[in-house]
Amino acid sequence: MLHKRNPQLNGNGELIHLLSIEGLPRDIVTHILDTATNFVSVNDREVKKVPLLRGKSVFNLFFENSTRTRTTFEIAAKRLSADVLNLDIARSSASKGESLLDTIANLSAMAADLFVVRHSESGAPYLIAQHVAPHVHVINAGDGRHAHPTQGLLDMYTIRHYKKDFSNLTVAIVGDVLHSRVARSDIHGLTTLGCPEVRVVGPRTLVPSDMAQMGVRVCHTLEEGIKDADVVITLRLQNERMSGALLPSSQEYFKSFGL
Repeated sequence: MLHKRNPQLNGNGELIHLLSIEGLPRDIVTHILDTATNFVSVNDREVKKVPLLRGKSVFNLFFENSTRTRTTFEIAAKRLSADVLNLDIARSSASKGESLLDTIANLSAMAADLFVVRHSESGAPYLIAQHVAPHVHVINAGDGRHAHPTQGLLDMYTIRHYKKDFSNLTVAIVGDVLHSRVARSDIHGLTTLGCPEVRVVGPRTLVPSDMAQMGVRVCHTLEEGIKDADVVITLRLQNERMSGALLPSSQEYFKSFGL
């Protein structure tokens, strides 16, 4: 029986792209968190820089608006001594109809080593990863409703920092789960790291029907959802991804599911 290869891993099982937490072995997720822990001290140095990525070029391609994610990727790359280019999508050829893969091909010709991609279409970073040279890497900074692996890893890092161990935790994810790529990444991260109970909490119109298949408990009241929880993760309403009036008002939503 043939098994579909994880596009994030090479033939030796080594991470070459970061597209989703889903499907990553626990040892790789743990290694990422351990590595992040080792870099925390860089922020306390007088010179906040290490030469790890010296000579490498990082291209930030944000086809959706972003402040925190784009800025933190730029800061991280510069503190690792990489050369960073932030593509201005509104003033790029993409705004004139250039296809996504043509944009990637043109930037690859400029000796890009890493693409950090945020896109409104689910799967866009996967498509890019399939069309770059073997030495080029892709990080998903959020694709549609699908995944936001770096935010998920940051949440796992924060939980581990304060709780030390996942094996006895109950974690509740509250809010607009239906439209949240962060919720999906958090669920995959928590289950991969051995969290025994993950709950999603929200109104029926904002909880996907496939949550039970992901091994989580579904709750439709805040009282039930956060009872005896060790960690509560709250989600905002993803108004930019809503195609219909799923709730009477944001005020009513906050009254029932806000903290």
